[in-house]
Amino acid sequence: MKMQPLEFEKPVLDLEAKLADLRSSSAASDINIDAEVRRLEEKLEQTRQSIYSRLTPWQRVQIARHPARPFALDYMQLSFTDFVELHGDRLFGDDSAMPGGLATLGKHRCTVIGHQKGRDTKENLKRNFGSAHPEGYRKALRFMRLGEKFGLPFVSLIDTPGAYPGVGAEERHISEAIALNLREMMSLRTPTVAVVIGEGGSGGALGIGVADRVLMLENSYYSVISPEGCAAILWKHRKHAPEAAAALKLTGSDLLELGLIDEVIPEPLGGAHQDQTAAVHNLRKAISRHLDELTALPMDVLLENRYAKFRKVGEFAVVA
Repeated sequence: MKMQPLEFEKPVLDLEAKLADLRSSSAASDINIDAEVRRLEEKLEQTRQSIYSRLTPWQRVQIARHPARPFALDYMQLSFTDFVELHGDRLFGDDSAMPGGLATLGKHRCTVIGHQKGRDTKENLKRNFGSAHPEGYRKALRFMRLGEKFGLPFVSLIDTPGAYPGVGAEERHISEAIALNLREMMSLRTPTVAVVIGEGGSGGALGIGVADRVLMLENSYYSVISPEGCAAILWKHRKHAPEAAAALKLTGSDLLELGLIDEVIPEPLGGAHQDQTAAVHNLRKAISRHLDELTALPMDVLLENRYAKFRKVGEFAVVA
């Protein structure tokens, strides 16, 4: 897929174009310009480091939404092995916005599910832009219970702007489906790991996000509302989305500091779409390590730790 640069990435793109022209000129003539090429390569690397080492929250949101980023099915097929997709919630139908099935990760056989977006209009319509219907969350619950029944860990890959808010979803009780998942995941008798791989929007993300370990890729976000939605409410205009992104504390580093997640998984410089192989390796390594730790715990201890993890979320004051 052709990379479309984001606005803040244009200095890098300009230098890459100049470097390509210089190399082309060097190949077409007998003039030795190796020194100039090296100088431009060094400047390009410095520019990349300068831009990507100090990304703002809004810039990370933009990278999280990049259409070239690896999606859930990419990770299922590349990070996992022996992936077999299963379909349907056994109640209404199959939701293409939330594929999943059986897979192996290292030494762990597990069930896995995730939100899936599309890379073009046709696929986005099929996947509903990553916004799942009630049957998607009920399918996820089916996989959770399947894992519990056969002693398989459950892994979820979160990448959604939010659950689908349409009339059909409301008629089929989207809020009840998500609420049921929240309750059931708290008492699920099998290890669970959730990873935010792109967008982590509102209850649509939380519906498969209550887990023993919650991880985030470096350039992902996890929030109760999108920056644009927050800006529309507080500032009455979407142009304030960058300010809203900063105020929401939605990046991995912010949420790790607040104790809401357990680890930030590093990405290649510039984002997971710049080096898919490295991104896949980092995700596989992180999930495997957490599954090794979780599967070593007695089930009663696992459930106690899960309860304590979510019970301590937030701050409150006792007023006399």
